[in-house]
Amino acid sequence: MLTKRIIPCLDIKDGRTVKGVNFVELRDAGDPVELAKVYSDEGADELVFLDITATVDKRKTLAELVTKVAKAITIPFTVGGGISTIEDVKLLLNAGADKISINSSAVNNPGVIDQMAREFGSQCIVVAIDTRDMDGIDFVHTHGGRKPTLLKTQAWAKEVADRGAGEILLTSMDHDGTKAGFANELTAEISSALSIPVIASGGAGTMAHFKDVFTFGKADAALAASIFHFKEIPIPELKSYLADEEISVRR
Repeated sequence: MLTKRIIPCLDIKDGRTVKGVNFVELRDAGDPVELAKVYSDEGADELVFLDITATVDKRKTLAELVTKVAKAITIPFTVGGGISTIEDVKLLLNAGADKISINSSAVNNPGVIDQMAREFGSQCIVVAIDTRDMDGIDFVHTHGGRKPTLLKTQAWAKEVADRGAGEILLTSMDHDGTKAGFANELTAEISSALSIPVIASGGAGTMAHFKDVFTFGKADAALAASIFHFKEIPIPELKSYLADEEISVRR
């Protein structure tokens, strides 16, 4: 059995780590380089760095900050925010990222997924899907969750996998920051339909929520932010709990 991954997420705005609820009401959560090092030392399996206003502000993710984070950690590192071209990917991989995450640019130009997968390999390409339930149907949102699209989440997930994405980062906007649990039903539906890994994001509040998303949600990895940033759940304790619950994790 493949081990399940625990992934802290650093949402970055103006060079600082921030966290909100349902993608709004952001509050400061600390220095991203310091947090990244702590998570690496504590045994996180990977790290995700999202410059959450890069697309909205029409600017590129800060490569300099990526380099500082990469130098501080010893675990794989995914970077997203404002990435839309082959040149953007080259810049970030050269700055120290192991993988890149795209969202708005993939929706605007789905062919960019194929291009990036061919150029860098599927293992480098994560497609982030921000989803919200609208009258009982899950729709994809872009621009940091600000812009709804007509794309149905399940169909889009299948398309990005078919185009060569190596992984999907699935964030439920309805669950984000609520600490009420992950979107297990939607996660399971997408995980079961695809052959690529799915990272569940949005809603972690207790250690049991992680167990649920790995069992009921069939997720390959679980991502969280505020519960780690504000030291509500230490990663070593979470991994011990999951191991006791017979969830295969890296220790």
